[in-house]
Amino acid sequence: MGLRFETRRSDSRWISTVWTCTSEQVTAMTSVAGAHWGLLFWEQAGRTYAEITGPETRTGTAPVPEGATFTGIDFAVGTSLRAVSTPVLVDGGIQLPDTTRRTFRLDGARWDMPGPDDAEALVERLVRAGIVVRDPLVAEVLRGGRPTVSQRTVERRFRAATGLTRGAVRQIERARTAAELLAAGATAADVIGKLGYFDEPHLARVLRIYVGRTVGQLRAGVGGAIALDVDQRRTS
Repeated sequence: MGLRFETRRSDSRWISTVWTCTSEQVTAMTSVAGAHWGLLFWEQAGRTYAEITGPETRTGTAPVPEGATFTGIDFAVGTSLRAVSTPVLVDGGIQLPDTTRRTFRLDGARWDMPGPDDAEALVERLVRAGIVVRDPLVAEVLRGGRPTVSQRTVERRFRAATGLTRGAVRQIERARTAAELLAAGATAADVIGKLGYFDEPHLARVLRIYVGRTVGQLRAGVGGAIALDVDQRRTS
């Protein structure tokens, strides 16, 4: 028993992943650093909740509503909300008021509560309404482009859009990939070679900071509930 995740990638350029989760006989989990902000919806004991979630810069312990079902939309790096500065969301979040089983309120308007198959449709409506936006300079940088502005300007706008530096995004995403590979059966040597870590102590230090698990725990699937799809039940 614990957290049962299912995660899928999205074809939308505005979305990174869509995921669902069920909590069973668990009240706390190890949180995992993440570079994305998101929308989170959950139901527990007949009540429905909605929250804006922020990027997380390190691991920690987080409470879990027992017997709850969750649907999460993790937005692509570089997107942001018109009404909320992403840096304000880092290592935190905002619970949305006046949520019902059918609708939630965001940026002064009411929206239909999405299921996992409705995420793209909801986000397209939010984009058309100008509620979810993207800095074109940050989008160009993420595509590998070289904007004709100073690096200081690039870094300032990147942090304003994401709440993080480019280096922090790379480190967090690499650590999550390492954890997923180890949970799928890769050895520490495999991960070091594939992801370019210096050596096993370097990998161990990164996992401790961002994931809260050792190599052995990830490979053995032990250590308690964790906010990561370690079962690798992914769909395209």
